[in-house]
Amino acid sequence: MLKHYTKHKLFVPEYANVDYDSASDIIIGHAEERNSFGVSALAVHGLMESITNPKLKDVIGQIDMIVPDGQPVRWALNSFYKLGMTDRVYGPELTLRVLEKANKKNLRVYLFGSTESTLGLLEKFIERRFPNVVISGVHVDRFREATLEEDQADIIKINESGANIVLVGRGCPRQELWVANHKDKVNAAMMAVGAAFDFHAGTLKQAPSWMQKNGLEWLFRLMMEPKRLAKRYFVTNTRFIFEFLKYKIFYKQPYRLK
Repeated sequence: MLKHYTKHKLFVPEYANVDYDSASDIIIGHAEERNSFGVSALAVHGLMESITNPKLKDVIGQIDMIVPDGQPVRWALNSFYKLGMTDRVYGPELTLRVLEKANKKNLRVYLFGSTESTLGLLEKFIERRFPNVVISGVHVDRFREATLEEDQADIIKINESGANIVLVGRGCPRQELWVANHKDKVNAAMMAVGAAFDFHAGTLKQAPSWMQKNGLEWLFRLMMEPKRLAKRYFVTNTRFIFEFLKYKIFYKQPYRLK
């Protein structure tokens, strides 16, 4: 029996009040049944994309379970809703929890996105750490949107592979758009997990645990990739603080009533 969970709106998306154990159980439950079920681990960057990116804003509600990936997101949810969340639900860690449970049930996993070299390393990591997980297919990212014909072929290939879980690592918001747009088309639990591919493949270092717990992972990643991430973090984090204060002070709740 699938666990029940509540959702709480933060600006635009609705976050699930879950922890690692309940979130992974819910995902595995849908995966076993091969239900078309969408999951996203949405941190501050993704949250702000859902406000500023019209395409994502229009479809974010189609993702079944959005988990609070970032500590600032958890803090904001606790501040508005008094949920008492003790930890975030970090995409790379959630991926490991799901793979651990999938390993016990011999489930089939499809890898979608990223580069050929990263996928090769990730596949070896999964085979070594979770030997009972079957890699049912691997799809290298085109780094462009698929044509209608290509997309139909991708859907057929994934469904015919018998995949229970599709791990999607295309970066935000491309991975969230893909998951949302493939609901009721791909017969599997689809997880938009972003940097989990690079972290578990060993091509990108993760922040130390103390930085993660204190909401400083962005600073570590900024030091690792300053040119790519400087604008994202300074602009995005500033906008997040502004949105939080705006809703906290003027609306007293994390969204506006229509």
